[in-house]
Amino acid sequence: MDLEFDLPRTEPDLAARIRLRHLRCFVVVAREQHVGRAADLLHLSQPAVTKTLNELETLAGVKLLDRGRHGAHLTAAGQRFLRHAREVTASLDAAAAALAGVGEPTPDPLRIGALPTVAGSLLPEVLTRLRARHPELDVRVRTDPNTVLLSALATGTVDVVLGRMAEPARMVGLSFELLYAETLVCVVRPGHPLAGRPVTLADLLDHPLVVATRGTVPRHAADALFERHGLRPPGGRLETLDLSVARGVVRRSDAVWITTERAPRDDLADGTLCRLDLPAAGTVEPVGVLRRSADTPSAALDNLLTLLRDIAVGETWQDFPHG
Repeated sequence: MDLEFDLPRTEPDLAARIRLRHLRCFVVVAREQHVGRAADLLHLSQPAVTKTLNELETLAGVKLLDRGRHGAHLTAAGQRFLRHAREVTASLDAAAAALAGVGEPTPDPLRIGALPTVAGSLLPEVLTRLRARHPELDVRVRTDPNTVLLSALATGTVDVVLGRMAEPARMVGLSFELLYAETLVCVVRPGHPLAGRPVTLADLLDHPLVVATRGTVPRHAADALFERHGLRPPGGRLETLDLSVARGVVRRSDAVWITTERAPRDDLADGTLCRLDLPAAGTVEPVGVLRRSADTPSAALDNLLTLLRDIAVGETWQDFPHG
């Protein structure tokens, strides 16, 4: 197997001196982002794991992990090295299984990371169709803020992310494919005092607000929208990324949910919530697929990407009823 580690060749026999134990240790620490957790999974002591990592970095002549009190995080060189280390360990595991007469290994699960708003709106239809094509496939979905998802993608914890672009430093080694752009909407229960009539942003201040948590793109867009109109939202807001919590509170109260337009898709379609007649100009944000640039997608991932493109483009979000 021809490996290109993108590392300084300080010695001609570098590849011959790197051992499988170095690669396994590195892959697990990169995935867990913590030496202690990796040691438990490897059934080794923390000093043994640290020693193995030190040996690997000495051989490589470059720092692969930044290790400290807050965990272990890949350097740029570590990100480049990780994809090759994963391939080597996976290939050897498959070869060992074949020699042992186990036969073809069970297909790896498809690990998807998604923003909560995307997971709750786009993924159900996509995964239903994917199941019809790959009934034997295990699928694992995790929802987190965008920064957490991009870290998971870079370290190989997930195979694909449905999220947003980030600053250039976080996009090293990653690619982004646009699926759609969405704006913010204001959603309330049917019969809400603001439903059924034109409203202004100032009208919202008389009601409790449900917004995304700080540090997220939807929250930043919502705050900027109020600031552009010289308004400051009152206290008593509910901050959450959990769609079920937001949905439940808005259905039971006079709260106004400020969210991305696709998040309340099913609620708007079945009439359990309605959209206020309130333009939210200037809040458009792109959502897309993020992958590791150097990875070759599996057949299942290829099908997932095709379904995402078809469904994201084919659905129209302008026709949901307004309150």
